Amino acid sequence: MSELQMGMVILVVTLVVLFSGLPIAWGLILVAVGALVSVKGVMPLLNIPLVIIDELASFALLTIPLFILLGSAVGSTNAGRDIYESLHRWLDRVPGGLVIANILACGIFSGICGSSPATAAAIGKAGVPEMLRRRIPVQLATGSVCAGGTLGILIPPSITMILYGLTTETSIGRLFLAGVIPGLMLVTMFAIYAWLVSLRHDKRTATEPVVYYTLSQKFEGLGRVSPFILVIIGIAYAMYGGIATPSEVAALSAALAVVLVMVIYKERSLKSQWRIFRETMRESTMILMIIAAAGVFSYMMSLLYITQSTAEWLVSLQMSRWVLFAAISVFLLIAGCFLPPVAIILMIMPVLTPVLEANNFDLIWFAVVLTVNMEIGLITPPVGLNLFVLKGVVPHVSVKDILMGSLPFVVIMILFIVLLAIFPEIALWLPNKAMG
Repeated sequence: MSELQMGMVILVVTLVVLFSGLPIAWGLILVAVGALVSVKGVMPLLNIPLVIIDELASFALLTIPLFILLGSAVGSTNAGRDIYESLHRWLDRVPGGLVIANILACGIFSGICGSSPATAAAIGKAGVPEMLRRRIPVQLATGSVCAGGTLGILIPPSITMILYGLTTETSIGRLFLAGVIPGLMLVTMFAIYAWLVSLRHDKRTATEPVVYYTLSQKFEGLGRVSPFILVIIGIAYAMYGGIATPSEVAALSAALAVVLVMVIYKERSLKSQWRIFRETMRESTMILMIIAAAGVFSYMMSLLYITQSTAEWLVSLQMSRWVLFAAISVFLLIAGCFLPPVAIILMIMPVLTPVLEANNFDLIWFAVVLTVNMEIGLITPPVGLNLFVLKGVVPHVSVKDILMGSLPFVVIMILFIVLLAIFPEIALWLPNKAMG
């Protein structure tokens, strides 16, 4: 059996194991150990502990639990509701302002917590019931929050970008900067779509008076939100101003977030603090276990010469750059419908990196393309994590309505990938301007 045939068999077996419901980390290790024993015997297994230790020894991995702590601290409070309410007050006179407020709140909350499911849950819990009460179409109400929540893996700080940087050995600072303009553009495109739809579907009734806020009330709504906005600004200034490393920034911002939720939201009890750190420990352990397992899986693929053979085969096809890009994008779109972003990055990028470099694709630019692809996967079945998170928040709304409301935003994100391909400077201008 050739290396490529062996790779196809391992791919099929891996997908079957992962779809069986087995945790991703144990599934990857099971497939890797099985393949090694079948082909090379038991001797290569002696290196697995060293592979795991080496994979987890990176100093950059410190940023993961620290940024997760930042997100857990903010996500455990009503910060999402306050962000949404503050934006709603400022957009009260805009057609579709309530929907746009939810989308903008998703963008801001994503920049604080870096988690797509947490963003969808926090903003959806506050915003969707209010939108439905105001007679906004259910599909627009749920779809806007479901899609807006995906911005958590693009707008920095992003755990997905950190994992991509570790896997491809690219600068995490550059990756964070590369996600800023695309993230803002997607927020804007989502908001424009919501505004256009709201112009045609304004279903406010005459019996329900429109509430307008005074200027003092609008500024009053910023009170609880502004400290968290300052944390985002502080992260950007410290990281991109050369004052601190990503790990140091993550530690400081996490500590500030914990202090802020204690002061602003009175989360001072031992029970509240335990909930924050328990969620941080659970999610951090899960991600680190997947990283370690992906290291073992990559070790198996490399030892069996599957990674190298696959890369050589893709290069030998001599496809044009953009045909190759289209093929990779379609593959990522399909994979994103079945696997979470963490698994895709850690499994696929060791194979794709040499292929992308051989075809002169910029790895920083491709990180944004891949992340937008992963965003689409978060709102498309069968995995569609954000679909089910939002369903849990508003159980009386069907998954079908949430999905149908999300599809226009999927189209917007696909068009945005095309835009990135035509104008790569959308992702590259800011990191090149700031870091040379």
